[in-house]
Amino acid sequence: MSGFENHHLDPETLLYENVEEPREHRALRIAAFLVVGVGITLFYLWIWTSVLGLDTPKLAVLKARNTAWHSKIALMNRNMDTYDEALDALDMRDQDIYRSIFGMNPIPKEAAPAADDSTFAFLESNAVLQDAYIRLDELMRRTYAQSKSYDEISGMSRKAGDMASCIPAIPPINPDPRNYNLSSVFGTRSDPLYGDMRSHTGVDFAAKVGTPIYATGDGVIEKVDFLFYGYGNIVIIDHGFGYQTMYAHMSTINVVEGMKIKRGECIGTVGKSGKVTGAHLHYEVIYRGTKVNPANFYDLSMSPAEYSSMVRQKEEESPIVLRPSFRLRTR
Repeated sequence: MSGFENHHLDPETLLYENVEEPREHRALRIAAFLVVGVGITLFYLWIWTSVLGLDTPKLAVLKARNTAWHSKIALMNRNMDTYDEALDALDMRDQDIYRSIFGMNPIPKEAAPAADDSTFAFLESNAVLQDAYIRLDELMRRTYAQSKSYDEISGMSRKAGDMASCIPAIPPINPDPRNYNLSSVFGTRSDPLYGDMRSHTGVDFAAKVGTPIYATGDGVIEKVDFLFYGYGNIVIIDHGFGYQTMYAHMSTINVVEGMKIKRGECIGTVGKSGKVTGAHLHYEVIYRGTKVNPANFYDLSMSPAEYSSMVRQKEEESPIVLRPSFRLRTR
């Protein structure tokens, strides 16, 4: 019958004649077919997603890709955890061991410039990826800072042979008991002028005016000053490796700022300049900016003859005999 759908039987001729379908009917039929097809497709899509809770093929592909990227980011974060722990160990060893041994200041926290706030702005739509990139940038800056630190330590280690001679390791005056009296030690004491309890940041060697004072380690004269109060006439030596020593209340000073000095060389004499009740040398040891107990660095039981021999040797090895010409002031 389908072959005669477009034909009409003529009752007079009893023949089937071809009947043309109006274009409007054909267009309506095609539109209806399309509408029904779209409707059926949407119905099945609704059943697939809302009723059965399944993903569309495209969404499933995107989800699979997203899962793969999250797995890669998670792996990157685990690797960064490992690198972070390794850097922590290196930083601890660096700060507490290597830099401490050489008396170096702590490693700067921001040795490399931090990234600008706008650097990762393009990742604002993906917070997980943005956090990973920020963390990676921080690790790179820490690695850079650690590398610079080890460069400094490497340079300092090449000078390690000089360290033993630079540390202030002898008394500042000849330890002959007949020449001095240990009048005040490091710590809290009653102030000899005001009577109240105050911190005493050095050791006082009471001795006659004019008793020679010697550098306790190799270094460079950092400061020479003449005051009528406080410490009076002072010399400060920078020994490197974080160490400094100060010699106060001096009578004469035989050195000038910038002069290199060797352990056992005479830098001046005991006096009573500044705030004093009698002639003495106030001696301080400063390590990395903190005043520490000088008694931990010298041995007063050292033989006076051995000390004198060391001084004579230094006089022969260096132009110390010329030092009196540098004498700046006496009190």
